[in-house]
Amino acid sequence: MTADVRKLPAGFGRLWTAQTVSSLGDGVTHAAFPLLALTLTRDPMALAVVTAAGTLPWLLFGVIGGALVDRWDRRRTMWVADVARAVLLAIPVGAAAFGVLSIPLLAAVAFLLGLGGLFFDTAATAYLPDLLGREPALLERANSRLRGAQTAMAGFAGPPAGSALLSLGRAAPLLADAVSFALSALLVRSLPAMPRPVTQARESLLRQARAGASYVFRDQLLLGLALRPAIGNIAFTAVGTVLALFAHDRLGIATYGFGLLLTAEATGGLIGAAIASFLGRRLGTGTALTCTAAVEGLAVLGLAAAPNPYVAGLALAACGAAMGATMVLAPSLRQAIVPAHLIGRVASTSRMLAMCAAPVGAFLAGWLAATFDVRTPLYVAAGLLLAMTAVTATMTSNRRVEAALCAAAPAQPSSSLKI
Repeated sequence: MTADVRKLPAGFGRLWTAQTVSSLGDGVTHAAFPLLALTLTRDPMALAVVTAAGTLPWLLFGVIGGALVDRWDRRRTMWVADVARAVLLAIPVGAAAFGVLSIPLLAAVAFLLGLGGLFFDTAATAYLPDLLGREPALLERANSRLRGAQTAMAGFAGPPAGSALLSLGRAAPLLADAVSFALSALLVRSLPAMPRPVTQARESLLRQARAGASYVFRDQLLLGLALRPAIGNIAFTAVGTVLALFAHDRLGIATYGFGLLLTAEATGGLIGAAIASFLGRRLGTGTALTCTAAVEGLAVLGLAAAPNPYVAGLALAACGAAMGATMVLAPSLRQAIVPAHLIGRVASTSRMLAMCAAPVGAFLAGWLAATFDVRTPLYVAAGLLLAMTAVTATMTSNRRVEAALCAAAPAQPSSSLKI
């Protein structure tokens, strides 16, 4: 029996439910936090501080956090992070109830929530391959379901729910997110315990963090997988920075229509996550990753040249589908080939590179739009994506993927590896 027809273990259902509930809460907070800040100030810089605070933990502690996760029990790390975030949200809930909510408090809470998310996400990434026996086909199926649920909850259900709850009071969306973290913690606590990976030697935390980062940069396949989101984040952040202005000025789209554009992209993401495993089987994981990278670049190019909202919506849907498939295939491959004692550091290093790249895209888009016009950032983003496709094509080829999978699972006959 091959991995393609084996069922996912029962424990995965609890992990999927926990992350689905938590993603719904994240979507609620994602919409509510900017709106809460807007009730306190109209200063754009203050609003930017609240938004940026949530990403700072990845920039400051990404690799260190991965090293800690590789030392700790991963299941315990997940549920403790959830409990901590649930308790943390009681602070702004109380502040809102007593009328003392402020921008500095929101920024501090956003930062600590981001720190909790760093530990939870890294531990979940490291826990999943242990739960599934590190089998590539099972990892693709599992990540497809997790990605689909995350997109549906955080992208579709959560934001409108957050806006609606805010109409009931400032504390309502924060309380809902706290409940989601508490429920997630209970579900994660019931997951089966996994043995901690055996460390090679008792090294300092900084040395272990450096070892994880160097492992990524020394391996061509892992480096290619890390460059995709890093360069991609520059491009996609550039697109996101000017998209509302582009839609309004060039496409004549009002506020409601802009929401539909974003919905088109999210719908594409759901489709891409659903077909990712099929693409991996038909094309090979390496070729599938190259194709999705090319589609992303061509879709952004189509968006830049779009003459009307309908073409723009189709371009964003295609881009979303390619991104959704990529975010299933790439993490699944990484989880299958990286040794258990390094997976936390490798995953957090890749995530940190992506997070560090995002501000570059924002500033680049602002400068290009101000110097030239609002379409220029989109054309530059498309060029970056297509150049990245060419650079990483050989780094993530089917040959490299097959060799890495065989090295990670030498006991399996190569004929059973479907890539």
